[in-house]
Amino acid sequence: MAASGSQDNDEDLNGDSGSEASSIFQSGSVISTVPDRHGFLGGTQYSPEPRQIVPPEVILRRERKWLRMLSKWNNFMSTNYRKVRERCRKGIPPSVRPRAWLYLCGGKLLMDENPHLYEELVSRPGDPKYIEDIRKDLHRQFPHHEMFVENAPGQQELFQVLKAYSILNSKVGYCQAQAPIAAFLLMHMPAVQAFWCLVAVCDKYLVGYYSQGMETLQRDGDILFALLKRVSPVAYKHLKKQKIEPILYMTEWFLCVYTRTLPWESILRVWDMFLCEGVKVVFKVGLVLLKGCLGRAALTKRCPSMYETLQELRNPPHQLMEEEPLVQQVHRLNLSEEDFEYEHQRQVVRRKSKDQAPPPSTMNGND
Repeated sequence: MAASGSQDNDEDLNGDSGSEASSIFQSGSVISTVPDRHGFLGGTQYSPEPRQIVPPEVILRRERKWLRMLSKWNNFMSTNYRKVRERCRKGIPPSVRPRAWLYLCGGKLLMDENPHLYEELVSRPGDPKYIEDIRKDLHRQFPHHEMFVENAPGQQELFQVLKAYSILNSKVGYCQAQAPIAAFLLMHMPAVQAFWCLVAVCDKYLVGYYSQGMETLQRDGDILFALLKRVSPVAYKHLKKQKIEPILYMTEWFLCVYTRTLPWESILRVWDMFLCEGVKVVFKVGLVLLKGCLGRAALTKRCPSMYETLQELRNPPHQLMEEEPLVQQVHRLNLSEEDFEYEHQRQVVRRKSKDQAPPPSTMNGND
């Protein structure tokens, strides 16, 4: 997507500017020389317009509350988790977000328990197979962000974080979907903190997601589909009728925790909730997208075949993904902890019985 160099520079893109250029043409895209507030120089995430949904005085008040909370973190988490959750749902102020994420996911605890381990892992050579795969993927991660444009220092940090994880958890090693998560974390915090947050996300929040075979992801896809039946029968029937397996539309959503799907402000809000409440937030966002794309007969009529349906789910309407509407829809979903637990247990039992079922007989009655 082409993006202008600044909000007043539309003429510059057409070559009519008499002023200093604030954009350049690179790899078929217009790239600004001035990053937006999140560090993007172009691409679909670039948004140069100033954005102030929450008044400054409210942000300041929330910052003070968060700083107070972070100074007594263990006490708050053990005695007043509901308050922490409520504040995460409102959105963590940008100035304290990196520190809050580090505490929420347990990365701070891991870092304190393992001082200097990250530096030690970075100094090791790593498995050549994973190293080669990591190097191949570096240039694909947010190439329009100031940290990851060609020759920017972010690519080396990203390489080191992913290599260190592949050594620490050699059983999982490296999975391509870890790269956007690691890059996303590096945009918000130093490499050592991003590493320990990545460890927490991969080993605590998304356990089994990055293992070969993806059995855990497939199981969670089935849980998502079962929950959709409760949330939006219309969308559920449409996907069932077209025999579209969940793995075809939810893989990138879940593996990358929406870092490659949603507008930037929405990703930040989803992660505020995800790191506080866990993987059920990933399910809820997926259900909101499914319902928003396919939850009415008028919408399903536009998708007569699997092709149109998957196109719709891969490119949800922008208004559905905007920060406030998306977060409100997530909160409005009428799903309890018991609902999630019930469907989880049901799918575990279903898969176990499927694995234990004897293979179909190949005998035809003749010896």
